[in-house]
Amino acid sequence: MSPKARQALAVAVASALVVGVMAAAGFAVWRDLSPEEVAVLEPVLNPRLGLLIMIAMVGAGAAAVLMKSFAQAAIAEPALLADEVGLIVGTDPSRRVKAGSSPELQRIAEAVNNLADQRRSLQEDVETRIREARLSVEEERNRLAALMSELNQSVVVCNLDGRILLYNNRARLQFKALSDAPTAAGGGEIIGLGRSIYVVFDRNLIVHALESIQERIRRQSAQPMTNFVTTTRAGQLLRVQMAPVLATGGEPDAEPSVTGFVLMLDNITRNFEAETKRDQMLHTLTEGSRSSLANLRAAAEMLDYPDLDAELKGRFLKVVRDEVEGLSSRLDETANAFADSLKTRWPLDEMHGADLVAAAQRRVEKKLGLPTKLETIDPDVWVKVDSFSLLQAIGYLVSRLSDEFEVREVRFRLSSAGRLAHLDLIWSGQAMSTETVMAWELEPMTFAGESSPLTVRDVVARHDGEIWLQREKTQHRAFFRLLLPSATPQNEVEAATYLKGDSRPEYYDFDLFKQSEASHALDDRLLSELAFTVFDTETTGLNPSEGDEIIQIGATRIVNGKLLKSESFDQLVDPLRELPEASTKIHGITPEMLAGQPPMSKVLPAFHAFAEDTVLVAHNAAFDMRFLQLKEASTGIRFEQPVLDTLLLSAVLHPSQESHRLEAISERMGVSVMGRHTAIGDAIVTGEVFLRMIPLLAEMGIRTLGEARAASEKTYYARVKY
Repeated sequence: MSPKARQALAVAVASALVVGVMAAAGFAVWRDLSPEEVAVLEPVLNPRLGLLIMIAMVGAGAAAVLMKSFAQAAIAEPALLADEVGLIVGTDPSRRVKAGSSPELQRIAEAVNNLADQRRSLQEDVETRIREARLSVEEERNRLAALMSELNQSVVVCNLDGRILLYNNRARLQFKALSDAPTAAGGGEIIGLGRSIYVVFDRNLIVHALESIQERIRRQSAQPMTNFVTTTRAGQLLRVQMAPVLATGGEPDAEPSVTGFVLMLDNITRNFEAETKRDQMLHTLTEGSRSSLANLRAAAEMLDYPDLDAELKGRFLKVVRDEVEGLSSRLDETANAFADSLKTRWPLDEMHGADLVAAAQRRVEKKLGLPTKLETIDPDVWVKVDSFSLLQAIGYLVSRLSDEFEVREVRFRLSSAGRLAHLDLIWSGQAMSTETVMAWELEPMTFAGESSPLTVRDVVARHDGEIWLQREKTQHRAFFRLLLPSATPQNEVEAATYLKGDSRPEYYDFDLFKQSEASHALDDRLLSELAFTVFDTETTGLNPSEGDEIIQIGATRIVNGKLLKSESFDQLVDPLRELPEASTKIHGITPEMLAGQPPMSKVLPAFHAFAEDTVLVAHNAAFDMRFLQLKEASTGIRFEQPVLDTLLLSAVLHPSQESHRLEAISERMGVSVMGRHTAIGDAIVTGEVFLRMIPLLAEMGIRTLGEARAASEKTYYARVKY
């Protein structure tokens, strides 16, 4: 029902109620009168009955007017107000509601208009930030495009479905050259935005590479990348390096998820063909030289006879000359043909042997449905392998065992054998002949819907290894033994637990706030807009004025609100003095580590250049800056840029906290502390803490560099003791 209909109904109901009440009252009074009273009143009331009816109607009309006014205020105006609010929210944010007739509605209208003003202001702010973000993204995109265009390597970025999201011009040209379909759109171009990379690469190859990367991520590898070599459908040979695109955000300790991958491609077809040709030439050279050497040896032996007549001697000498000329010609031909050739080897990837076995287990169980078990797996074995082709070979052998000898379970064993590693594929069942094994080795690998032009022998040759069949008669079983090249074990860097001891003492004998005029030019800049160099030092001791020296400087940069860990400065320094054993217990730096390192006179200019045009940030910065100040005279290097101290900023943010040690601040801020008491480790932790401080400072009204310095200065002078 519309507001007007509700209003009319309310008026009608009110009028009817008034008339009804008056009629009921009159009837009640008339009913209680005695006959004598009625006889007396009847002559009087009859002439005035019309007047009474008129009074009743006037009363009803007055009630209707009052009810209409009430209905207007209680129904119509709120409904209109609701409509106006709906227009503001839905179509016209600039529209404002009109004040109602009652004070209450006027207050509601005023509140609605205030909220609309705030909403509009927020919308404008959001739109401004969106425009700025779009401009920033566009700038980043242009920079990335410029960077990729300068790369000498082909680069393709894909999502997990293999759809191409980004590629550079070199990749486009390379894939155009690789195309075996000259009638394809664009003159043979086979890649483009949104197209599938599986037009070029086997899907199983990419899936395997992603599984290898996931395994490296689970092991927290510093570089979760993988390499492989593959052939295109046009017969071209590509060397590929794959790196993951990791998702950002989420919980700090959560395992990063892979959202895509980057492929860096090199066409090594010519190099591989050149190597093959060279191998053929070397084979021809060696085999062809055998007969020449045999002839030379025979001629030399005949020439040793003293009674050899002149004619025979001349004939043998001619043989020597001819064979020597032939050898010389072949050697010259080989040297000229390959003088500029570089030896290209099939790239092998170093991986943990246990990871290789685990991948083989997953492949056999998933592709062939056979259960697997592990026997002795040496945890210290690392191998250098082309894991994709090797796992194909293992899967192929297990498939043949299952199909032809009804093997229903296989086992794996891994052990070290010096420069080689033994990978055993074990099964129980009937014996097989050597001829069967040789036939398997020489046939192209086809199993479980996969096919490869390679044979098991090809795969083994890639690894410069061997394969043979061996029987264990006592246990009624046999195994294939694969000899693979071993690699040097790679020790994964584990997150160092931080020390529970106190941080360095707090030093305030260097005035952080005595800055040059040039540094004040940045005072009005927002903290979120500035670039920072977050740094830390390790020293021989805690008394810079008494001869202690810096032995390590570590620094990283913050740009556009991002901590760029990849852009870091990490350098040990020879202090040119004895290193106390007590300091080594804190930072772990030994005298042997400092031997041969550059002195401060060479390190400080490099660090000054790294920190140029940025604001310095450190924890307990006065301690570090005092060391740098004392080197001004000897090096001529002066750090004149502004300095912010996370210790002082922590006192600004949390004045009631007892401790402002880096460990305590990190715990409050939810920052994981790793690698404490190393310069670069402390610098990274300080950077993470500082980034979390910026929005908290903004909530306190501290947004600019000048405001942060002023707030720190107040805290500084409140704590310092002269």
